[in-house]
Amino acid sequence: MFNIFLEMLSYPFMRRALIVGVLVALCASLLGVSMVLKRYSMIGDGLSHVGFGSLAIATALHKSPLPISLVTVVITAFLLLRIKDNSKIKGDAAIAIISTGSLAFGVMAISLSTGMNTDVCNYLFGSILGVNQNELYLTIILSIFVIVIFILCYNRIFAVTFDETFAKVTGTKTDIFNMVIALLTSFTIVLGMRTMGALLISSLIIFPALTSMQLIKQFRLVVICSSILSLICFLTGLTLSYLYATPTGATIAILNIIFFIIFSVIAWIKGKVLQ
Repeated sequence: MFNIFLEMLSYPFMRRALIVGVLVALCASLLGVSMVLKRYSMIGDGLSHVGFGSLAIATALHKSPLPISLVTVVITAFLLLRIKDNSKIKGDAAIAIISTGSLAFGVMAISLSTGMNTDVCNYLFGSILGVNQNELYLTIILSIFVIVIFILCYNRIFAVTFDETFAKVTGTKTDIFNMVIALLTSFTIVLGMRTMGALLISSLIIFPALTSMQLIKQFRLVVICSSILSLICFLTGLTLSYLYATPTGATIAILNIIFFIIFSVIAWIKGKVLQ
C-alpha cells in the first residue's frame, strides 16, 4: 500500500490533487457540523449548483472560471441567508429556485457557445487531472484562511450553531457569524469542485458530520471525528480511483456513504444493548 502511495506521488497532477483534496476535505469537515446542526445542508447543495452555473457561463465567455464562480457563490450564500430569514419564500423553495435557475443558465450558456467540453465536465463530475498550478496556490491560500477563521471564531460559531437566540441575547452578533459560516462554506465548495465535482462536493460537507453524530454528541469531538473521517475517505478514495480508474468524486462519496452506514449500524446495536 505504501509503495502504491509513493507511486501516486511521483506524478505532479496526483501531488496537486492530494494537496487540494486534503485541504478541501479538512475545511468541509470543519464546517459540515455547523451546516448540519443549523439545517443549512441544502444551502451547501444549492451553492454547488450555483458554482457550476457560474463557471459554465464564465467558460462560455472565455473568462477565468474559478474567480468568477467564487464571487458568485459568496454573493448567493449571503442572498440565501437573507431570503431564509426575511422572505415570504421558504428557505428550501428559495434554494431550489436559485440552484435550478443557475444550472439552467449555465447549461444554456454552454450549449450556445462551445458545448459541453471536457473542462466543464471536470467541474461537474470532478477530475484529479483538472487541478492546475494556479488553482493549487489559490486553494492553499483560501483553505488556510478558512481554517484560521474557523479556529479564531470557534466559540462564536459553537454558540450560534447550538442556540442562536441565546447567543444573540448574550451580545453575539449572530448575523455576522452566520455570514462567516456561509462565506467559509462558499470558499470550500468552489475549491472542491475540481476534485469532487459540483454535483458531489456537498457530500464532503454533509456525510462526515452526519456519520460522526451517530456515535458522538459533543461538538468538539464531532468536529475532530468528522475531520478524521473526511481525510480517511478522501485518501482512500483517491487511491482507489488511481488503482481502478474510477471517478474520484464518486468514489469518495461512496466511501462516505459506507462509513455512514457502518456508524449507523454500530449506533443501532449500541442502543439495543443499552436498553
